[in-house]
Amino acid sequence: MAKFIFNMPDVGEGVAEAEIVEWHVKVGDTITEDQHLVDVMTDKATIDIESPVDGVVTEIAGEEGDIISVGGMLVTVEIEGKVPDDVNEHTAQVPAPASKTVEVEERIEVETPDQSDADDAMAADPDPAPAQPVSSIPERQEPAKVLATPAVRKRAKELGINLGQVKPAEDGRVRHGDLDQFLTYNAGYSGAAPVRPDEEKKVIGMRRRIAENMTASKRNIPHFSYVEEVDVTDLEAMRAQLNSSRGDKPKLTILPLIITAICKTLPEFPMINARYDDEAGIVTRYGAVQMGIAAQTDAGLMVPVLQDAQAKNVWQMASEINRLAKAARTGKAAKDELTGGTLTVTSLGPLGGIATTPVINRPEVAIIGPNKIIERPMFVSDGQGGERIEKRKVMNISISCDHRVVDGYDAASFVQALKKLLETPVLIVSG
Repeated sequence: MAKFIFNMPDVGEGVAEAEIVEWHVKVGDTITEDQHLVDVMTDKATIDIESPVDGVVTEIAGEEGDIISVGGMLVTVEIEGKVPDDVNEHTAQVPAPASKTVEVEERIEVETPDQSDADDAMAADPDPAPAQPVSSIPERQEPAKVLATPAVRKRAKELGINLGQVKPAEDGRVRHGDLDQFLTYNAGYSGAAPVRPDEEKKVIGMRRRIAENMTASKRNIPHFSYVEEVDVTDLEAMRAQLNSSRGDKPKLTILPLIITAICKTLPEFPMINARYDDEAGIVTRYGAVQMGIAAQTDAGLMVPVLQDAQAKNVWQMASEINRLAKAARTGKAAKDELTGGTLTVTSLGPLGGIATTPVINRPEVAIIGPNKIIERPMFVSDGQGGERIEKRKVMNISISCDHRVVDGYDAASFVQALKKLLETPVLIVSG
């Protein structure tokens, strides 16, 4: 038997240390060559580390969230015989797989503000608490003779109410009003929210990277935000018309139309499509638009980049947005699809509010946030010099900017020009 010390390999690109994200083995496990040992995260990538030998794990280096230096002991393995000649203590370089590379930021899933077409991309709690009963009244067998509609039974179940304890007001049939009375007069069913147990969760991996990036962004960038209201009634009507005759093209959400309008507006406002190297004191204004699209994934929040957005039509853009979102969620996005953005769009989709003040994806200098669409009565021209009240679809557009690079007048002028395009949608798809 021999002891083999497997040290943290050099993953290249000047990386000196990595964070332990998740162990896939423990002390006492029997492992085989090429078995997945641990996931580690560097500044550039999340990397799978595999075993170079067969044997039994006798020691591992630290817990999840700990930092380990390149060349430091990662795993100690007891092996049969001598250490193979082709495996040295420090191991060969292990290249980082492109599919694991991530660039993160604060935003949540970019979805169309159109509630009818938006996919529910919000991440679920990976460790939800079990449902808590809202009453301390002991359960008992519900009598078979209790009469109630399926809707009443469903509501009672959701409230944790035993229908056998509810006295019907008439006919022997329990109705919603009877449930309301029961809730009112039974202190045990007072509507108090269930209490979730306290928990401590170590901030590691993707969440730690997000925290570091957002802290750096807020610490270094003097943010300001500007919000404007946009009437998107005609835009939504045009989108519906385009979808009705799309054939085998992907279904259009409002997002490709908004991005197209942004790209057509940017040439007059080059200070918005830019990156600021604050250490060198250089602002680079880009001609091409590399549009970052904030996306929610099971691994965390990521920003796939729609390359050369200004060169794509709305159908090409819709197809590419779908592909990038899928690649990000499945962990198959390549490194060049997650880096190099010059401007980011972010949205809460159907969960959006009246306005947002998003955090800039550093080193970019601006981020645009379309908010949810609502319907409300508005005064519109009646075509005869007067006005009439009409139901219209309205959406607010938010923008946050780096005040070191973008002045308030520039941001307001940009949004007003964007508003003009969105309210005259034929200009978006023409030319």
